[in-house]
Amino acid sequence: MKKLVLSLSLFLLFCSGCETRAEIDDMALVMAVGLDKGEDDKITVTTQIARPGDVRGQGGSGGGTGEPIWTATGEGDTIFEAIRNVARFSSRRVYWGHNIIIVVSEEVAKEGIVDLIDFFSRNNELRMRTWVVVTEKKASEIVAMKTGLEVVPGVSLDQLFRYSPILSEAPNTDMMTLSKSYLGENIHPYLALVHIRDRGVDPTKPKEFGSIPQVELFGTAVFRDDKMVGKLGPRESRGMLWFVEKVGNAIIPVPCPNGDGKASIELKHNQFNIDPIYEHGKARFDVEIVSDLDLVELGCPIKQDITDVMKKLEEGVIKHLEQDIEAMLEMVQKEYKVDVIRLGRTFREKYPQHWNEIKDDWDELFPDVEVNVNITVHLNNPQLLEKPTRPSKE
Repeated sequence: MKKLVLSLSLFLLFCSGCETRAEIDDMALVMAVGLDKGEDDKITVTTQIARPGDVRGQGGSGGGTGEPIWTATGEGDTIFEAIRNVARFSSRRVYWGHNIIIVVSEEVAKEGIVDLIDFFSRNNELRMRTWVVVTEKKASEIVAMKTGLEVVPGVSLDQLFRYSPILSEAPNTDMMTLSKSYLGENIHPYLALVHIRDRGVDPTKPKEFGSIPQVELFGTAVFRDDKMVGKLGPRESRGMLWFVEKVGNAIIPVPCPNGDGKASIELKHNQFNIDPIYEHGKARFDVEIVSDLDLVELGCPIKQDITDVMKKLEEGVIKHLEQDIEAMLEMVQKEYKVDVIRLGRTFREKYPQHWNEIKDDWDELFPDVEVNVNITVHLNNPQLLEKPTRPSKE
C-alpha cells in the first residue's frame, strides 16, 4: 500500500511539472515595452517578446526561426486596450511577469504619464522594480532594436542600469521610484533618458566604425507632476544624483596643472550630507561632499613637486563637481522650477512643524532657495606622480 501511495505521489508530481511546463511554453514572455502616440490620440504599445527556443540557441529545430525576439504592436484608446489588441495576432498568452523595462516616448511624456503609472502599478503581473525610461525617439525603435552583448535586447537595457554607477550620468528609475515621486508631497518625478547612437562595429564591415546603433543612458527627463518639462544632460544629471541617489565611481577629467594634457581622477568612497536650516522665516540648505580620489591616468608631464601637483588636481576635481551642481541647480531651480532633488522632503524631515507653514507655497519658494555646497576631496595613490609615464622634458 505504501508503495502504491508513493508511486501515485511521484506520478502526480511529474505530471504537475509537465503541465506547468506546457503552460509556460504557451506564454509570450514580454521583456520590454514601449509607449508611443498613435493616430487620433490613440496609444501605441510595442512589445519585445522572447522566443524561448531561439534564446536557448535552438533555432532551426522545433519551429525556431533563429531570431531571439519577436516584436509586436497594438493600438488602443487606453494602454490596456492596446495591450489586449496585441493578443489578436499573438499565438501565445502575453505574460508580463518578466518585463524588464518600460520605454516612453518624449511625445507621450510631455502629454502626461499618469495613465502609465496607474496601469503598470495596478497590474499584478508586473514588478515594481521594472525600469522606466524616456526616449527622444520613438519608443518602438528602442524596444525593437537588437543591441548590446546580450541575446535578448531587454536584458541589455537592464545591464545599462546595473552598471550605470560607473558613469553616474543618469538616475536609476523604476516603477517604485516613479510612483513614490508622483504621489509624494511637493516633489516631482524624474526618469532616465535613453537615446540611440551609432557606436557598435559590424564584424562584416570592420572599417566602418559606428556602423551598428546602440542604446545608451544619456541624462534625465524632468517632470512637473506627471508631465515632462525638460531635460538634464549627463553632467547636470551627475550633479542631481548627489541629492537623490548614491554617486558611484565616476571618472572626472581634470586639466593638468601646467595646462598640457589631462588627468583622470576616479571618485571613491563618497559621502554626502545635506542640512536644512530655517532662519528668519527662510529655508536654506548646506551641502557637504567628502570624497576620496584615485589617480587612474596621468597625461601630464610632471615638473613640479608632487605635493603641489596633488593639490592642484584636487582643486580641479572640486571645481568640476561644483560646476556640475551649479549647472544642475540653475536648470531645476531657475529654468524648470521643479523640486526633483527632494529639498522639500529633506526640509520636512527636520522641520515638520515649519514645513506645514510653507508647504503650500513650496513650488513658488523653491526657485529662490539658497543651496550652499562645500566639497572636500583627498587624492590617494600618488604613485603615478612619483614615477610618471610621461616625464617632463626639463
